[in-house]
Amino acid sequence: MASTTPWFEVWFDSPYYPILYQNRNHDEARAFIDQLTKWLEVPEGSNVLDLACGRGRHANYLVEKGYHVTGLDISPKSIETAIERYENKNLDFYIHDMRQPFRTNFYDYIFNFFTSFGYFKQLKENQEVFSAIHKGLKPGGRAMIDFMNVEKVIANIVDRETKEINGISFYIRRQIEDGFIKKIIKVDDGKKISLFKEEVQILKPFHFYQMIQEEGFKLVKEFGDYQLKPFDSKTSDRYILIIEKL
Repeated sequence: MASTTPWFEVWFDSPYYPILYQNRNHDEARAFIDQLTKWLEVPEGSNVLDLACGRGRHANYLVEKGYHVTGLDISPKSIETAIERYENKNLDFYIHDMRQPFRTNFYDYIFNFFTSFGYFKQLKENQEVFSAIHKGLKPGGRAMIDFMNVEKVIANIVDRETKEINGISFYIRRQIEDGFIKKIIKVDDGKKISLFKEEVQILKPFHFYQMIQEEGFKLVKEFGDYQLKPFDSKTSDRYILIIEKL
């Protein structure tokens, strides 16, 4: 019988996940955070939530910039690693499902980095995330959602790819199916073969506009990359959304 555990709970807790993505550009991520916090004019001492924080690198960098930070993630192993590496008096980590509220009227800013959204089976579950973000923000607080530009991703999708990392073979197959961009990942570590998947909903700007309106946010700005250039649906690498709680 197939597992009923959501793919993200299985894959993010796998020892292979951090290996496959170990070469993500840390300098680019820090530069984006620098650009974002400068544009938002985030004051020192602000309460910031890193929603879907993974192993805590970006939450830790936000603390280095002078903020009080909470990191939330659904993966117990990610949170265990984050606590071990980074937790301090200005940085707390918790295992938490982003569809559920966490604190009320508490945060000045909530950040959701690097396509950590749209993982669910139903569109309405994304609305639950927006609702939880709304509850967590103070009035006038702002949130940032960093999503992929699905039109460009679909136009340039690579069907098959093989990677060899640390003696482990990753065979990756991508497809567009049932409103999702799906990635099937076969892992061969020399001792066993494991199968994982990623499924991200094809969410376009109008989907986000509907969720913004439904929850009572104000749309502040849309960006198309980590240098905060304007969004273009055909050419932009990212779809970065800034919203404000009314």
